[in-house]
Order: sequence, then C-alpha cells, then structure tokens
Amino acid sequence: MSVRIISAAVGIAIAIAVFFLHNTIVFPLAVSFLVAIMIFELFRASKCENFYVQLSVAVAYGVLKIMSYGNFIEEFMFPASLLAVFIMFFMFIKNHKETTYQQTAFMLAVMMLIPESMLTILKTEALDDKHGIVFLILGLCGAWIADSGAYFAGTFFGKHKLCPEISPKKTVEGFIGGIVSTALVFVLFNAVYVNFISSEKLEVNYILLAFAGAVCAVIGTVGDLSASMIKRQCGIKDYGNIMPGHGGMMDRFDSVLFVMPTFYAFLSFMDIYK
Repeated sequence: MSVRIISAAVGIAIAIAVFFLHNTIVFPLAVSFLVAIMIFELFRASKCENFYVQLSVAVAYGVLKIMSYGNFIEEFMFPASLLAVFIMFFMFIKNHKETTYQQTAFMLAVMMLIPESMLTILKTEALDDKHGIVFLILGLCGAWIADSGAYFAGTFFGKHKLCPEISPKKTVEGFIGGIVSTALVFVLFNAVYVNFISSEKLEVNYILLAFAGAVCAVIGTVGDLSASMIKRQCGIKDYGNIMPGHGGMMDRFDSVLFVMPTFYAFLSFMDIYK
C-alpha cells in the first residue's frame, strides 16, 4: 500500500508541474512521452514488441502527431500518416510468415488511435487562453473521478456484478455511483472555480455540464472495460510497472483515451460555457 501511495504522490507532483508549464514545450513533450509508453505497452501486450520496425514507426508517428500540433509540421502529418501506414503494410508483406493480419491491424489501430485520442488533451487546453487548463483538469476528472466514485459506491453498496467475466470487482451500484459522483464533481468544481477562483465572469450551463459528466463516466467505464478485455485476452495482469502499485500508463490512462475526446466534443459543439 505504501508503494502505491508513494507512486501516486510522485505522479501527482509531476502532473502538477506539467500543468504549471502548460504554456511551454514541456506540455506536448509530456503528452508525447505518455503516447510513446502507451504504444509500447500495447505492442508488448499483443506480443508485437519484437517487430522493431513497426514499433519504431508507431512510436515515431505518435510523438510527431503530438509535437506537430499548432505548428508548421502539422501540415505534413497527412503524408506522414500515409508513409507510416505504407511501411506497416510493407513490413506485413515482407514478414508475412511471422506477422499475421490480426497483428498488423492491431498495430495500425494502436499507431493511429492512441495519439489521435491523446491529442485532445492539447486541443482541450488550447480551447481558451485563460480557462483551457481548467477544462483539461475537469476532463481528466471525468476519467478518474468516475473510477474512484465507482470504487467507493461499489464497496459500500455493491451487490450486482456489472461484467464479472471482464472485471469481477465492478458492480452495477458502483457504476451508478461513478456516474452520479462525476456529475456532482463537474458541477461543484465549476461552481468553486467560477465564483471563487476565476478573475473574469464565466457563465456555465450546469445542467448540460452535469450531463457531460455523466456521459464521461459511462464512456470512461467502456474504456476501462475495453482495456481490461485486452489484458484478459492477452493473458496479462497489468500493461507495465512504470508506476509501482498502479501498473503501466495504459492502466492509468485507459479511461482518458475515451473520456478526453468525448469531453472535447462537448466543449466544442455545445454551449456549456459562455
């Protein structure tokens, strides 16, 4: 337990430092690091880590995708993506005796989807010069608060298993508790920020915000169960041990991969803030 607490404390300290430096190159570098580790963990889970060319291409593309956001390199990402896909299929043909089409499809999906999803972290922060970092923190809360709320609700009230074959500890009561707790946190967090922290007036549609929180909790659960299903089918307990007591980056950010794009869509297409 002490190892888990210390690991979490170190992770939180690093996150706070990155948030303070969100206007510097440290921010995209940190997200790029996460993307690279998550791609590697998924390749390793699917026993594709020995396909060194494909792994290198996937990691390079993922890092370039993040680092190119908002600068001139972004204009070259479409041809870069075509080149990356071409190399993947070329290696599939070249090593057809060692590589299956299922592995190639999985590697392609990981290469494209992980950086695209994590890019919404940068996009959310960039939505507003003053409030963007707050939106980002709220989105991350949508991923992690639901998990904590579900844990406590499930511990005290859990009786009915949600998906016993995938995640035996998850309960229907915990799932509902995660939805309610996330909606409440979204509303309370914004109420405190708008009334006591923000230096300028910011109108919030709290009904829509609570709905966004509830949806993020549901989507986050889908992300968590999807990552658990991959682990179960790959026969592993954790994706890695980069965070002692917590597992790998995929273990910590599986919900984020689903929640951040969802929350970014809410902020982009609905009038939550005015």
